[in-house]
Amino acid sequence: MAINEGDFIKLEFTGRTKETGNVFDTTIEEVAEEAGIKVEDKVYGPIPIIVGGGHLLKGIDEAIIGMEEGEKKHIELTPEEGFGERDPKLVQLVPMKEFKKQNIKPYVGMNVTVEGHNGRIQSISGGRVRLDFNHELAGKNLEYDVEIKEIIQDDEDKIKSMIKLHYPNPKLDLDKTEVNIEDNKVTIVMDELSRFDQKPYMDITLARFRISKDIWENIEGLERVEFSDIFEKKKEMPDEGVSEAEVQEIAEEVLTEREEKEE
Repeated sequence: MAINEGDFIKLEFTGRTKETGNVFDTTIEEVAEEAGIKVEDKVYGPIPIIVGGGHLLKGIDEAIIGMEEGEKKHIELTPEEGFGERDPKLVQLVPMKEFKKQNIKPYVGMNVTVEGHNGRIQSISGGRVRLDFNHELAGKNLEYDVEIKEIIQDDEDKIKSMIKLHYPNPKLDLDKTEVNIEDNKVTIVMDELSRFDQKPYMDITLARFRISKDIWENIEGLERVEFSDIFEKKKEMPDEGVSEAEVQEIAEEVLTEREEKEE
């Protein structure tokens, strides 16, 4: 079955700069390790995406339409199709004193955020810091090797794939995440480990919004998404405030209990 816009799929890919052949991103752990870009605690493996859902560069989205499950493809992107051309206006000189005011000791290669814009320090000279707010891949020709690992058909699996995409956590067990669909509403009961996740509240809220948006925009008939947190009494809980250390201890107990059951 050929892929169409709006399809939910699992995609394997490796991205390289055409000029140098250097790998800058991959879903394959062995490739990342060989290229020296492996990130600890990152979940490697095929990523779930929605074709045309804004999860990929537009050039890749367009190139995979019409592909079949199991098919591989080599894709080449110009800067316009990738991360755009470099814009000289996005390179700025900032006085060193501005960093001192914030008690920041700048160094070449340091990533900084100014008024919501991410940049990197290119050089430091004469009391001035040169900041580049262009994307690090701007102006480069890119090559991607992609493989369609699976076309997801079941609505429940589609929903779980968006949880995996927007809520990556190596300890999160999607088999223990409940998805209940009734009429135009879906209720999601996350794996109990997620209830002890120490991510900032706004990050969790944003992840849940992205999951919800992808569901109601791409699964016909679903217009409402609810997340339900259910707690079952497993031990005596303190009557008053629970410290961060106690939350971590509870989460570890839940994980240990799960591992013992699986053995």
